[in-house]
Amino acid sequence: MGERRIRVSLDDQQLVLMDGGAVLKSYRVSTSRYGAGEQSGSYCTPRGRHVVRAMIGSGAPAGTVFRGRRKTGEIYSDKLASQHPDRDWVLSRILWLSGTEVGKNRLGDVDSMRRYIYIHGTPARHKLGTPASIGCIRMSDEDVVELYDMVSPGTVVDIEG
Repeated sequence: MGERRIRVSLDDQQLVLMDGGAVLKSYRVSTSRYGAGEQSGSYCTPRGRHVVRAMIGSGAPAGTVFRGRRKTGEIYSDKLASQHPDRDWVLSRILWLSGTEVGKNRLGDVDSMRRYIYIHGTPARHKLGTPASIGCIRMSDEDVVELYDMVSPGTVVDIEG
């Protein structure tokens, strides 16, 4: 087994899990509707080299709702969504990203970790494949649970586009 890495293409709205030079899995994702950018407050998806700094949600049921990286005790449903129509849903698992390139996506006003940039589950499956988030990389619940189980903290994540 080689070194596992993640590559996210903003242009293709695709996340690819690699092991050495081999593609293990490819997933449709949704990145920011505001495009690419690193500036704090921009709601853009940051580019460049990142690492998975923290992994949150191990063992939680698919659809578990998170706010502030903590379980709310809720499981996503249409009824819950109708009660909170403006909530930015973070579901199932969180892979919290930290930039590695000082001045580009790390430290100061471009710090991806301080911007709370995650790979996480979303109920908006119909929007996967199109930019629709407010900075994070969204995946289906099933896909993010699967990815979570195949990576570890420190996994390199290259975001291109």
